[in-house]
Amino acid sequence: MDLYVPILVLAVLAGGFAIFSVAIAPFTGPKRWNRAKLDAYECGIEPTPQPVGGGRFPLKYMVTAMLFIVFDIEIIFLYPWAVSFAPLTNDAGSVLSSGLGVFALVEMLLFILTVLVAYAYVWRRKGLDWD
Repeated sequence: MDLYVPILVLAVLAGGFAIFSVAIAPFTGPKRWNRAKLDAYECGIEPTPQPVGGGRFPLKYMVTAMLFIVFDIEIIFLYPWAVSFAPLTNDAGSVLSSGLGVFALVEMLLFILTVLVAYAYVWRRKGLDWD
């Protein structure tokens, strides 16, 4: 349990700082409200009127975001494997063996194949087209 004490202390400090920052914010700082400050901000241009209930975004934006997240997370799994797959060498510099072996190589090839099949499916269904 002694190993977790610094992590718990850091978590308590981070949570306390976050709660303190949110709680103190309304009481500090200038409060000079005007119409321009309360108006919606759209990159320095006049905001366009929105229908009641907000505007509707095409589903394509959300699908693209989800695809990015899925493929990004899948690719993140490749990094630890690549780092630990480095060959083991002795003092003379000759390669002894791989750190993970053939089993890990086959598993990673299957993983990459799964990612490529998903990518081909999305590409075939035109999930990456903006039209």
